[in-house]
Amino acid sequence: MSRARSLLSLASAGVLMFGLAACGDGARDDSGSGEGGGGGGSWTLGTTETVTSMDPAGSYDIGSWNMQYSIFEQLLTIPAGEAEPVGDAAESCDYDDPQTITCTLKDGLTFSNGNELTSSDVAFSMQRNLEINDPNGSSVLLGAISNGDAENQALADGAIETPDDTTVVFHLNQPDTTFIKILASATASIVDEDTFPADALIGDADVIGSGPYTLGAYEPGQQATLEANPEYSGDRTPQAQQVFVTYFNDTAPLRTAIGSEQLDVAWRTLSPTDLTSLEDEGNVDVLRGEGSEFRYWVFRTQKGAGADKAIRQAAAQIIDRQAISDNAYEGTVEPAYSIVPPGFGGQKDSFEEAYGEPSADAAQQILDDAGVQTPVKLTLGYTPTHYGPNAVDEATEFADQLNASGLFDVTTDDAEWEEYQTLYKQGAYDLFILGWYPDFLDADNYLSPFVRDGGFFDNGYSNPEVNSLLDAELGETDEDTRNDDIGQLQDIVAEDVPLIPSWNGQNVAVATDAMSGVEETLDPTYIFRFWEISKQ
Repeated sequence: MSRARSLLSLASAGVLMFGLAACGDGARDDSGSGEGGGGGGSWTLGTTETVTSMDPAGSYDIGSWNMQYSIFEQLLTIPAGEAEPVGDAAESCDYDDPQTITCTLKDGLTFSNGNELTSSDVAFSMQRNLEINDPNGSSVLLGAISNGDAENQALADGAIETPDDTTVVFHLNQPDTTFIKILASATASIVDEDTFPADALIGDADVIGSGPYTLGAYEPGQQATLEANPEYSGDRTPQAQQVFVTYFNDTAPLRTAIGSEQLDVAWRTLSPTDLTSLEDEGNVDVLRGEGSEFRYWVFRTQKGAGADKAIRQAAAQIIDRQAISDNAYEGTVEPAYSIVPPGFGGQKDSFEEAYGEPSADAAQQILDDAGVQTPVKLTLGYTPTHYGPNAVDEATEFADQLNASGLFDVTTDDAEWEEYQTLYKQGAYDLFILGWYPDFLDADNYLSPFVRDGGFFDNGYSNPEVNSLLDAELGETDEDTRNDDIGQLQDIVAEDVPLIPSWNGQNVAVATDAMSGVEETLDPTYIFRFWEISKQ
C-alpha cells in the first residue's frame, strides 16, 4: 500500500470514529443543541499541524496553542480581526505604571470539573510554567516575571500578588509595554491548581480548563474531539456542541478529504498547487485572510560553520527569496527582507538594505575579506511535513543556490517535527528552517523571542547591544522613539545574521459552503477560533 493511500485510510477512519464516538447510538448528533453549545451542527477540521502537548506548560507551537485557546481561558483574549486584547477570565487588566498590571477576574468562574477558578490558580499557572521550563514550552514569554536564572528558572519573588480571590497584580522586573498582550496568549492559560502537578506536565487526556470547550476523545496524531463545556459562562460561546479534529501526516490525503467534502474545514497546511486546484474545481471555498506568518533560516552560532559571521553574511548575500517564492511556493508568498513583517511599527527591510540583490561575487568578497576557505561545508536541516510539502522544495532551492555559488558544499538532512525540535537544539544542523506565527501582534514578538541570548531555539547568539535595545523598546511609551529602537534592532540582525528571513505568508483555509465564521477568524493572530465557527 502506498504511503499516501494508507494515510488517507487512516484519516477517513478518524472521521468515522468521531461519528461513532459522538453519541451512544453510533450516529453523530449534528443538532448542536444542548447545554453549553450553540445552534450550529457539529463539524470536522482537518490539519497537518501537530500537538506537542495539550498542557500549556509543554508547548510553543500553533497546533498545541489552538487547542489550548479552546480548552482554557486566559486573562485576556484577542477578538477576530482585532489587535488589542479584551477581557476573557478577567473583567479587565490595566497598567498602573509601566511595571505594574492589575487584573480583576470575573465573578463565578469555574473549571470544567466544577472547581472554582480564583486568582490563586492564575498565580499557580504562571509559576508552574516558569518552573517546569519545558524545552518545548513557552516560558520564555514570561521573562518579565521570572527570576532570570536560566538554570533554575522560577517566578521572581513578589512578581505576582493575589490580595483576594478576584485580583491579580503583576510586578514586572522591568518596564514592558507588551506583557499585557502576553496575558492573552496560550502561555498564560489558566490551569486548575488542584488538578495539575506543580513540577511536571499532565497527560494530554487529563487536561482540565475553563474555556468554551473540553477535550473529549484524543488519539495523538490521529484525532481529537472538542465538546462544549457546560460549566463555561464566558463571552466565547461555542457555536457547535462538538468539533472533531483529524490530524494528517501528509497534505495529499488532506487535500483529497476536503475536496470530496469528507471534512468541513481544512486549515494548515495545503500546498499552493492544492489550493489552486481546489479553486478551479469550485466545490469548496478557498478563504484567504491577512497573515503574519514568517518563515526563516536559523544559524547555529555556538560552533561549526555558523560560528563565523562572515559565513553567515555570505549565505545572506546569496539567498534568492524571489526564486524561493516562485519555485517552491508558486509565487504565493512574499519575500521577507526583515525579521519583522510588514505592517508592524518600526519595520524596515534591513536585509535588502544590507545585501541588495543576490550575488555570489559579493558573497565571495565577504569570505575573502575574512580569510574563509571555500567551499564551506554546511549541514542544512528541515522538517518535511510540519510546514507542508513545500518546505522540502524551499530547502532544496536554498541548498541549490548555496551550492551553485561554488562557495558552499551543502548537505541536507531532515526529521519529523517532534524529533526535529530536539535535533536542532542539540546542534545537528548548521542552518535550519523554522516558521513563526505571532504570540501577540507587536514587532517585539518577532525580536525578543529570536535574538535575546540564543532565542527560544537556543542558537547561541548573544549581543549586549541587542539586549539593551530590547529592554529600551519594551519599556518605551513614545511611539517614534520605540520605532527607532526597533529599526536599529533589525539593522543589527542584518549585520550579525543569527537568522535569515525567507518569506511572509497569508492565513488560508478551505471550507464547504455550509460553514460560517471561518473567514472571519483568518487574521494575523493565527488564533483559530473554533467557538465562533458553525455548520448550517
